[in-house]
Amino acid sequence: MNNFTPREIVSELDRYIIGQKGAKRAVAVALRNRWRRQQVPAELRDEIAPKNIIMIGPTGVGKTEIARRLAKLAQAPFVKVEASKFTEVGYVGRDVESMVRDLVELAILMVKEEEAKAVRVKAEDLAEERLLDLLLPGEPSGEGEGREGTREKLRKLLRLGSLNDRFVEVETTDIQMPSMQIFGPQGTEEMGINIKEMFGNLFPKKTKRRRMKVYEARELLINSEAEKLVDMDKVHTLAKERTEQSGIIFIDEIDKIASREGGHGPEVSREGVQRDILPIVEGSTVNTKYGPVKTDHILFIAAGAFHVSKPSDLIPELQGRFPIRVELESLGEAEFVRILTEPKNALIRQYTALMQTENIELVFKEDAVHEIARTATTVNERTENIGARRLHTILEKLLEDLSFDAPERQDKRIEIDAAYVRERLAGIAGDDDLARYIL
Repeated sequence: MNNFTPREIVSELDRYIIGQKGAKRAVAVALRNRWRRQQVPAELRDEIAPKNIIMIGPTGVGKTEIARRLAKLAQAPFVKVEASKFTEVGYVGRDVESMVRDLVELAILMVKEEEAKAVRVKAEDLAEERLLDLLLPGEPSGEGEGREGTREKLRKLLRLGSLNDRFVEVETTDIQMPSMQIFGPQGTEEMGINIKEMFGNLFPKKTKRRRMKVYEARELLINSEAEKLVDMDKVHTLAKERTEQSGIIFIDEIDKIASREGGHGPEVSREGVQRDILPIVEGSTVNTKYGPVKTDHILFIAAGAFHVSKPSDLIPELQGRFPIRVELESLGEAEFVRILTEPKNALIRQYTALMQTENIELVFKEDAVHEIARTATTVNERTENIGARRLHTILEKLLEDLSFDAPERQDKRIEIDAAYVRERLAGIAGDDDLARYIL
């Protein structure tokens, strides 16, 4: 785990997310506490539970983005689930334990990728030998040193890239599997059985010869050799450990399963979902096809708008498992201006880069940025408040004609000012009904 201080974590999040200082500080402390826990003596380490977080705030203010960037920073397995997708046992819907299984699968992919990188140098050597065999076919008998010399010449040319455009035939194998599904108590939810692993040897392995250029074949052979070198038992062990010690599960829309007073009908089902989620958040063992996984030290971050319900409508046991509450502020015109220009992945940077691919220099004047922000704020106030997501729809509408005509345009420099923004959006931003459906 990367050893970032809370201040460094906040600083890194600032590069992508504008405002929301309180939420950033809370997740920075939660992440640092994971590192601190690893430094604590072993007998006390297991007693320290993660401090789960509930983020409260309207849509489009950065709740999901904070959690996603945090996981990237920690190089931790991260899965986002929507609470409303789950239903209690007996109703149609996903089994709550599937979130842990998804997390393990993600961890397997992460660790496998890391292990493949670690053996890449060896895999490159093996792939080079296989490529030389393809470029110089036939038995080496009777040719002695002459053949060896030719092989070395080819090796030099191969390393210089001189043979990149030459064609070779590569043999690839594929197990022909009949399609089958296993139905368990949770519908088609995976049952911890990997059919391909169980029956792989019973079905014929079909080999297919593919003709491709040397540089493509080289990459294919490197991946093939790396896969053979990776110890999958080690991958499974490391991935399970990473899931248990540093996994992050982001439960979105938790307010949708909060039941109001006097619950009956669907309310009862909502409470059932909470009771199903509770043991996983409290700490339990979930069976996966890679063995049992403990959830005691997985960090849970829940988020919800809580327009109708409030956090106190969650069952008390679940509330108690989310000790940290963070309220995210709504975004206004000043924040929108910053969102459009400041982050590393700022929207204006994205659109400018997209237009550059058509050799068009797109220039946004400062007054245009303020006009876009003002329009977004106005539409959010008058219709649904969807936060920063409104900026995407406004920019798409603003640049719709330009995006369509870009390949044929003669004028390669386009300046967008406040007048252009007003002209393109006036009819829509001024009409409540149109704004509701278009922006």
